[in-house]
Amino acid sequence: MAMALRRLTSTINKPTSLYRLSSSLSAQHTHKSHPDWIKQLNDPLGVVDPEIEDIIELEKARQWKGLELIPSENFTSLSVMQAVGSVMTNKYSEGYPGARYYGGNEYIDMAETLCQKRALETFGLDPTQWGGFSTSVSGQLKPSNFQVYTALLKPHERIMALDLPHGGHLSHGTDTKKISAVSIFFETMPYRLDESTGYIDYDQMEKSAALFRPKLIVAGASAYARLYDYARIRKVCDKQKAVMLADMAHISGLVAAGVIPSPFDYADVVTTTTHKSLRGPRGAMIFFRKGLKEINKKGQEVLYDYEDKINQAVFPGLQGGPHNHTITGLAVALKQAMTPEFKNYQKQVLSNSSTFAQSLLEKGYDLVSGGTENHLVLVNLRNKGIDGSRVEKVLESVHIAANKNTVPGDVSAMVPGGIRMGTPALTSRGFVEDDFKKVAEYFDAAVKIALQIKENSKGTKLKDFVEAMESDSQVQSQIADLRHDVEGYAKQFPTIGFEIETMKYNK
Repeated sequence: MAMALRRLTSTINKPTSLYRLSSSLSAQHTHKSHPDWIKQLNDPLGVVDPEIEDIIELEKARQWKGLELIPSENFTSLSVMQAVGSVMTNKYSEGYPGARYYGGNEYIDMAETLCQKRALETFGLDPTQWGGFSTSVSGQLKPSNFQVYTALLKPHERIMALDLPHGGHLSHGTDTKKISAVSIFFETMPYRLDESTGYIDYDQMEKSAALFRPKLIVAGASAYARLYDYARIRKVCDKQKAVMLADMAHISGLVAAGVIPSPFDYADVVTTTTHKSLRGPRGAMIFFRKGLKEINKKGQEVLYDYEDKINQAVFPGLQGGPHNHTITGLAVALKQAMTPEFKNYQKQVLSNSSTFAQSLLEKGYDLVSGGTENHLVLVNLRNKGIDGSRVEKVLESVHIAANKNTVPGDVSAMVPGGIRMGTPALTSRGFVEDDFKKVAEYFDAAVKIALQIKENSKGTKLKDFVEAMESDSQVQSQIADLRHDVEGYAKQFPTIGFEIETMKYNK
């Protein structure tokens, strides 16, 4: 890596002389005519495509006047967006720094190498013991996790992960219906929550692992509000000689700030998305152990062999050229993640989540596991007599973005019994504890409207509910009043990545 950096930095002054040369040449040809497409290529978006510009302006308005409660979303910084929207998008760079299949990648190499360095620093990792890839092009963990499975498992070898209705993720596989590619190419078996507590049942996990004998166990979730017992899962993995993969997609920002326990002390491989609590661009990273693994019975050193396998699986195994603009934006986000401001932000995310959970409990809502220890809450709506799909429709109509989610005991993912909400996005806008008490009031008001609509609905299907919501003038009046209150409250807070004054729809 050091040699690569020296090679890269040694070329840094070359473009300066080329620029001066091109400037002097252009001065000699100031009257040269240019083809008509040059102007089009340099015209701003508003001139080239006002339709798309208008859609972007509408999305800005939605973000400004709404309450963003989806826990997998966040508002990335202006500096990250500037990097993502830069000329780094123009370059093709199959391969890895110092070993590309295309020329002209000296600055792409510099950006990716810097991104990898910052990734290790952000999570406090020793580069002699951990490596990392930031080239995985993913807006979610499906490709990244699949790249790890492809690297370390043979087709149809066995994976254990948290059950989807109990808070797991599609990229961890499903044991009945082959929903994702993971379940097509590998055999999967879930571990589950203890439904009486809402916590992972580690005792049953250990028993199931002894019978199923997985080659890889995933520690990670998309809707689990408690901390993982990584040490306990490590023991299960050791007993089965299984790889431990920690999927920290949701919580990587909290881990980076050191406000919750890190999986790196126990896992063999760690994957994460980069746009959730980490607040970067939409992408993913893979970390893997390297160096000494153990001393075998013969007294010989055994080294981890993950690096080359994962390298091969990412490229050329499962993807082509990486998204260089995303990697560059991620480097910026990782620099921000090492600042005191970022740690303060993550502390506030946790505090807001705790306050939000307590406020919901006080209003009579049932939370899976009874509370939260991270950035999200999972509300079980069964005791209210309604489901997540219907409540989600009302929330959306009043400009509150949340998502329906399965809860333990659900039989249908299409009509789940829960709503999943989180605090990262609104905390980025400056919301604190008292603000989330207000958010809980708005949520409660929306649920009450949903119950009223359900009572007046003539059918049992979701479309009947929507029809009743849209046709009842009294309900529409209540929705309009609540939407007005939500918008008025949300618009008090700063926008992220753009200024209110520059918005087209800022009234």
